[in-house]
Amino acid sequence: MQIIFYADGGAAEQWLTELHKALPLADVRVWHDGDTAPADYAVVWKPPAAMLQGRADLKAIFNLGAGVDAILQLGDALPAGVPVVRLDDAGMAVQMAEYVSYAVLRYFRRFDEFDAQARDHQWRFLKPRRKEEFSVGILGMGILGARIAEALLQFDFPVRGWSRSRKEIPGVHSHAGADELDDFLAQSQVLVCVLPLTPETTGILDRATLAKLPKGAYLVNVARGAHLVERDLVDLLDEGHLGGAMLDVFHDEPLPSDHPFWNQTRITITPHVAALTLRGDSVRQIAAKIKQIERGQPVAGLVDITKGY
Repeated sequence: MQIIFYADGGAAEQWLTELHKALPLADVRVWHDGDTAPADYAVVWKPPAAMLQGRADLKAIFNLGAGVDAILQLGDALPAGVPVVRLDDAGMAVQMAEYVSYAVLRYFRRFDEFDAQARDHQWRFLKPRRKEEFSVGILGMGILGARIAEALLQFDFPVRGWSRSRKEIPGVHSHAGADELDDFLAQSQVLVCVLPLTPETTGILDRATLAKLPKGAYLVNVARGAHLVERDLVDLLDEGHLGGAMLDVFHDEPLPSDHPFWNQTRITITPHVAALTLRGDSVRQIAAKIKQIERGQPVAGLVDITKGY
């Protein structure tokens, strides 16, 4: 079995060591420009088009992450008929739940305001928010969204979920489709974006969408920077409609030093760390799926190219 590997910015040798351990009979190599030798599987993160162009010999392409927008952007370079398989979780869901829970609790308990007061040497009581009036809305109810909802329910927050098709999750008020989006937004005091990035969701967090949130609402974006129209967020913060935001993803990464977000005291910035791919968990999942394919069994995590996720 031949496996080619490429990860933009990744520690290739460590990945190869782990893959060799999990699949000792496989020949695993790092792909390099000009490598056209046969391969059965490709394991990739943000691969160049030349790696996959014309690779009809592949049985599957494994994407090292939950988001597949980077690989789908290759378009016609993706070999027709070769399945693209994403990681189902690989330790990312619990990390995402931790991040979002922290963001929600920090805003709900007004810790951001207490931090600002402390920097000014102020000791001042702030009226607590009422949890029953603090509904959290999650845009995108896949594996990550469902795990975030589960975590927030443990703190007794009212949780709402929106997705293209309806997802029934115990304790979560479900919204689905364009017809129910406005109602979902109007009742979300915190809006959490974990949507896949597709042509339909690019720029979805614009003025038209964010202005439908209640006054003082808070935005958490842990999906992709391209979901957010950055200028619209700054304007709505300046106008006082939004109360703040915690952002882990941006159009340009690293975030440029002159970006206006750095000067916004109501925006908390983290450097794309909400959920990191855990190498050991990822390799074990990929190895298990390769073995299933070799046995002729179906695998979970197949990407619908037409939907973009």
